[in-house]
Amino acid sequence: MLNILVTGANGQLGQEMQRLGVTSPNRYLFTDVAELDITDREAVLQLVQAESIDVIVNCAAYTNVDKAEEDEPMARKINRDAVENLALAAKQVGAVLFHVSTDYVFGGEGNLPRTEQMPTCPLGVYGLTKLEGEQAIAQVGCRHLIFRTAWLYSEYGNNFLKTMLRLTKEKPHLNVVFDQVGSPTYAGDLALTIFSIIEKELYGDAEGIFHFSNEGVCSWYDFAVEIARAVGHTACEIHPCHSSEFPSKVTRPAFSVLDKTKIKRTFGVEIPHWRESMLYCLGRLLKMQNNQQQ
Repeated sequence: MLNILVTGANGQLGQEMQRLGVTSPNRYLFTDVAELDITDREAVLQLVQAESIDVIVNCAAYTNVDKAEEDEPMARKINRDAVENLALAAKQVGAVLFHVSTDYVFGGEGNLPRTEQMPTCPLGVYGLTKLEGEQAIAQVGCRHLIFRTAWLYSEYGNNFLKTMLRLTKEKPHLNVVFDQVGSPTYAGDLALTIFSIIEKELYGDAEGIFHFSNEGVCSWYDFAVEIARAVGHTACEIHPCHSSEFPSKVTRPAFSVLDKTKIKRTFGVEIPHWRESMLYCLGRLLKMQNNQQQ
């Protein structure tokens, strides 16, 4: 039986991992900051040793892209220093570290899907500190798999899909950027991929960086239109606009499409199209809301 530590368990990906973990014969230990402060190096090592951890899945991150520009020390503490702590603990006990990173390590120029070998060029503090987290893992030298993902959403927490559900219901018209292109990624699909790799113990000889997002490509505008259409919020007029109409402290990548060839070949992963996963997530979300109202 494997002992698996999942950090950031209250986040979007962490909650999807919790949903899957209860189905496993292995032992999953779910923690968030209340149970384990991953910025505390000694606390991390003590828990990993005491619980005989075989696999660490780090779902914790500082993800507020705009706020990171004002709070670089905290973003670095969580996205880089805490990751190093987990890597050091993993190396100490011989565990494997699964770490989730981001498309923001790339600059977003050009129109070719990003492979794992392409040069990185983060545009802001969030992307920079996430890249530093990847580099810290490599420097420590523990066994590791890094999963870069993009445009993550789920039934849990705050995300674009849930925001669009609310706004298209409340507002008669809405402007959504069309000059940022990527692949919406359902956190449940990424969680299932990580979970399957762990459960089947496919990570034995596989190490390094892997890209994962749902199949297909769209703009944020396209995504918003599909969300509204799927739930019948047709009274709201959604208009495409430029990113420059929403001034921000950080420039977001204009092109965030990730090439998934490596992860599909290495682990035999089948990845759903983003529309398919969007409809599945919406169905689960509406069911959860109905249960809460009863």
